[in-house]
Amino acid sequence: MIRHIVFFSAKEAHIDQIIEGLSLLTTIPHARRLEVARNRKTDQLGNDIDIVVYGEFDSETELAAYKAHELYQESIKRVRPLRELRFAADFDVSTDTPFASTAG
Repeated sequence: MIRHIVFFSAKEAHIDQIIEGLSLLTTIPHARRLEVARNRKTDQLGNDIDIVVYGEFDSETELAAYKAHELYQESIKRVRPLRELRFAADFDVSTDTPFASTAG
């Protein structure tokens, strides 16, 4: 399983508009799970990130299909002018996570 995590910071007061634009991503059928959320900003060391996108995909192929979807392109078109920063990371849970905890 591939986890796809993207962090955004917003220009000025565009957080709601960015969330609205990113919500298009939740209708793309290739993700096992896809969430768009406002950062709660409760971290004691830094709260520069405004919005988080979290996705789970069964394979690299599904992630690639998601990124190639027309709604992904539409989301970029809407969000890019409103965001300041974008950071993305992808990792394969089965091969890239040698240290994981199941402690709850």
